[in-house]
Amino acid sequence: MGILAGKNIMVAGVTMNTSIGYRVVEIAQAEGANVIVSNFGRAMSLTQRVLQRLNPVPPLLEVDVTNAEQLAALPTALREHCDSLDGLVHSIAYANPERALGGAFLSTNWEDVSVSLHTSAYSLVSLAMAVKPLFTKSAAIVGLTFDARTSWPTYDWMGVSKAALESASRYLARYLGADGIRCNLVAAGPLDTIAKKAIPGSQRFNDIWAQRAPLGWDSNDATPTAKAVVALLSDWFLATTGEMIHVDGGLHSTGA
Repeated sequence: MGILAGKNIMVAGVTMNTSIGYRVVEIAQAEGANVIVSNFGRAMSLTQRVLQRLNPVPPLLEVDVTNAEQLAALPTALREHCDSLDGLVHSIAYANPERALGGAFLSTNWEDVSVSLHTSAYSLVSLAMAVKPLFTKSAAIVGLTFDARTSWPTYDWMGVSKAALESASRYLARYLGADGIRCNLVAAGPLDTIAKKAIPGSQRFNDIWAQRAPLGWDSNDATPTAKAVVALLSDWFLATTGEMIHVDGGLHSTGA
């Protein structure tokens, strides 16, 4: 019996088979979970295609996390596939690669900053609150971050957005704890996802990890990160909330 046997899990933000969210879906299903996936817009066709590789093929819902109407309709859409929700995975982030990343920090306008903050940070809260009526007593929310306690080359406003995400996760842990709902983050090392490849100069992250990660790091292998997400969704972490678990080959623990 898997560690997610009988649990209903929603994974938001699966686009390609290289997505961290996709690997989470694979492992969660292998651990016994009933999984529902979401994405939106033009990415839906890509998501639908890669989901065909899975058995069973999970339901795909269209949810734009910046659209209040779609968030309001989400509980009804979910109830077509499950009566309750035991876990939510937030694998969503966006910043304009030309205007908010790659060294453009000092010239980025508020419109682009607001899009990044809304999509990458506030959506953790808005999505959690949208599905809260379906959460079970011991439900778990797990988000993904790239440790934003320090600045990173080229990461710019996405770094700021991830810092906001990390703070928002702690506040969700504070306010939802009374309902038995946990909220944690996994801070992954650089993985060669479609989102990372859109960041100008992102190859520098791979170079840094190759030089400094004590355990080494494979930027093509999302399995360690996805396993950490699945573990946090399970009942093995019932008294853990407001935490950020590093899955980065140990780089966060090293100095220069």
